[in-house]
Amino acid sequence: MTPDDAELDLPQELRDGLIAVGEAARDLDQPWWIFGGAAMALYGLTDIHVPDIDVLCAPRDARALLAALGGQIVPDPGEGLFRSAVFGRAHDQSILIEVMAGLEVRDGGDWADVQFGSRRPVFIDDTPLFVPDIRDHIALYRLFGRPKDLARVEQLERLIA
Repeated sequence: MTPDDAELDLPQELRDGLIAVGEAARDLDQPWWIFGGAAMALYGLTDIHVPDIDVLCAPRDARALLAALGGQIVPDPGEGLFRSAVFGRAHDQSILIEVMAGLEVRDGGDWADVQFGSRRPVFIDDTPLFVPDIRDHIALYRLFGRPKDLARVEQLERLIA
């Protein structure tokens, strides 16, 4: 369940960044999602700090989205737990926007594709945005398994309880 636009109480820089993503993504060919803290805010959680907007999309769309947002592809930081076929940042927005394609997470000794089986629209000022179902997001955070991700699982589970 996601709240209506009228119910969302988002900080202005996050709202502006989300609108920028939605407008820049209008012409993308493949499905795309906002995930992470920004998606949690779109679900209606207001007691979280959102430092950036994470977007997952197809590789060609990632390049187009970054270009539309004035961002650039950067070497994947390769933090050991995650890797992306395409990774980029748009710094010149109201909030940092990170765009990923071909995102994988280390699952034991193997790499697992990060994919969502659901896609739900949320509108801000008539701008369409897409988030995974809360249950898909919970599964993702469980897969990530870091303490901060498991804390987010608890927050998200309260929304569906």
